[in-house]
Amino acid sequence: MAFLQYSQRFFRPISDMSEKFNVLQAAMASSERIFSLLDEPVAVRSPASPVHRSGSAAGHIVFENVWFAYKNEDYVLRDVSFEVKPGQRVGIVGATGAGKSTITNLLLRFYDVNRGRITVDGVDIRELDLADLRGLVSLVLQDVHLFSGTIADNIRLGNQALGDDQVRRAARAVHADVFIERLPAGYGGAVAERGSTLSVGQKQLLSFARALAFEPRVLILDEATSSVDTDTELLIRDALHVLMAGRTTIAIAHRLSTIQDMDRILVLHKGHLRNPARTRKLIAQRGIYYRLFELQFKNGEQPADGQSDVRRQRSRSRRRLKRLLT
Repeated sequence: MAFLQYSQRFFRPISDMSEKFNVLQAAMASSERIFSLLDEPVAVRSPASPVHRSGSAAGHIVFENVWFAYKNEDYVLRDVSFEVKPGQRVGIVGATGAGKSTITNLLLRFYDVNRGRITVDGVDIRELDLADLRGLVSLVLQDVHLFSGTIADNIRLGNQALGDDQVRRAARAVHADVFIERLPAGYGGAVAERGSTLSVGQKQLLSFARALAFEPRVLILDEATSSVDTDTELLIRDALHVLMAGRTTIAIAHRLSTIQDMDRILVLHKGHLRNPARTRKLIAQRGIYYRLFELQFKNGEQPADGQSDVRRQRSRSRRRLKRLLT
């Protein structure tokens, strides 16, 4: 027994060293990828002499014959042109991979267009300072990232110029104050890394409050309500009706119920933009939007506007479902 115990103790440091060597090799491989990313040259920069707009921003967005490909000639967007006037609300729908999120990436200059141009208030975004351009926009994504700290810190994102009243007002507007005030420390409550102590819906509400606290001229919602339950989505939708007033809004959605009352709806299909119109006109055209609408409301789900012709179309959708899928 003593011999066995001594032999195990003898080999334990050796096995520990072998495990640490494996950890070291994994760390070296990871650090190589990290340093390779840090050494990657920055492709998108602010111009040497940026254009400074006169007066306050209006939020007038224009895409002019935009072509873009992430790799070589495999274009994601093909000759896309549309206009979003100040204060207008536009919804963007389409199948996965149609180029919906790419429009957001190009508008914020995460990438530069290959052909064509994008203007904000009549100025090409490549002539604007990056900080000024992105300061006009609040972006709400489907995957919310929260930082370790407090609830209030995650709403103001380190900008101490935002007072407590502004933080509370933004949270109240999106109904996030309901669960925040239930926390033991309220707005001073601690948030774990990536918000692991909060539910998906609570994190989404905080992302809305974060976006609205800065009073942006342009609001972009990229699948922002896809992770929220129906009751919470209805509360957010009611709040957004007030908050989108006078603010340019672009909403990307798979759930058509979230964009029923938009001023215009853009339908993307394989990188091409179909004729923009309101919901009723798109349904009457019996095109791609009509097919998406039938598939989503085939089980009797009530659309936001409750139009009688839509209800009649839903009653025929089950018979047409197999034909639409073929």
